[in-house]
Amino acid sequence: MNILILGSGGREHSLAWAVKQNPKCDRLIVAPGNAGIAGVAECAQLDIMDGAAVVEFAAAQSVDFVIIGPEAPLAAGVADALRAAGVLCFGPSAAAAQLEASKAFTKEICDASGAPTAGYARFTNATEARAYVEAQGAPIVIKADGLAAGKGVVVAMTLQEAVAAVDDMLGGAFGEAGAEVVIEEFMDGEEASFFILSDGTNILPIGTAQDHKRAFDGDAGPNTGGMGAYSPAPVMTDGVVQKALDEIVQPTVDEMARRGTPYQGVLYAGFMIKDGQPRLVEYNVRFGDPECQVLMMRLGAQALDLMLACGEARLGEAQVHWADDHALTVVMAADGYPGSYDKGARIGGLDALPEDSMNMVFHAGTAFKDDHVVASGGRVLNVTARGDTLAEARESAYAMVDKIDWPEGFNRTDIGWRALG
Repeated sequence: MNILILGSGGREHSLAWAVKQNPKCDRLIVAPGNAGIAGVAECAQLDIMDGAAVVEFAAAQSVDFVIIGPEAPLAAGVADALRAAGVLCFGPSAAAAQLEASKAFTKEICDASGAPTAGYARFTNATEARAYVEAQGAPIVIKADGLAAGKGVVVAMTLQEAVAAVDDMLGGAFGEAGAEVVIEEFMDGEEASFFILSDGTNILPIGTAQDHKRAFDGDAGPNTGGMGAYSPAPVMTDGVVQKALDEIVQPTVDEMARRGTPYQGVLYAGFMIKDGQPRLVEYNVRFGDPECQVLMMRLGAQALDLMLACGEARLGEAQVHWADDHALTVVMAADGYPGSYDKGARIGGLDALPEDSMNMVFHAGTAFKDDHVVASGGRVLNVTARGDTLAEARESAYAMVDKIDWPEGFNRTDIGWRALG
């Protein structure tokens, strides 16, 4: 098969790495890719937000299967354009992608399906939103309704923070994404991620993970896109998983089908778990980043088979074959991230690191300049390892981190702390 993956981050590098291992893959193209992806696939310049351009490219390159990595092209309807042209693809329609593209839409689905989630209210008027926040008190959660590149959520621990977030969002800080805000009750507990494939009718759980959102050790500092992750997540016990499937995921998939917008692709459910009861924090309509990296590390070549079964609506006959292992990834980011940061710093030591089924450095924000790998983004590398235990995976990952020569970068040193103590 000729396979095209859309995207340029660590998620797409890990997807390409897993897909490339499957003998079904004859040719692999990633658009636009990055410096690390270039080591496992052909990289192509393509506007991945333009459905017509993607369809034309797929036809010209005799592509058999398209995997859409990021959320923005999904919300823009690229999967719809591919399906309309008869191209097999992995990823939900624009209508189904509203589960991530609109927080208010997700709340409507939860209300309709009875899925447990935080209490909420919606506002387009800043005065009304401020009054609601002051009446509710802090802590409280303020969310921009639309896609804001992972930055449109503020967990406000004080009223002052909450009011400032309302003013920022409704004042245009996130453009159209913040034209409406969803204000939610603060949920305490332990957060975890659950990944499920859906072909519109059938669902198949494919793994759990736990992310570390705060920038610095001890969960201090600002929220980020994710500074590390590990899989599986111990808090996602068999009982919690079954409750999540029965009370949240399957009812959501059923409701989407009932509305005539069946969900096909990976559904990433973020839960807050307290006393064994999961409540939905949010849905994403693509693999998480950096959670995808630990999932792909554990799934390997079978990831392609599972995505094909999903795309071909035969998920009911698919099975996941898990090893009894663990994976952990450490994100190395540019100094200053998630605020302003410099680009272009050289990164050394990568050539000496192992690249195998147990150890990989997935590139998130890199480029080539004068034959050297340089940093081109905020989150730059995902240093990832597998082990028989989580402690072994962490030890291997940090051993690789120590060999990377990049003074302009930083990383957390405590990934996995919740599970390891």
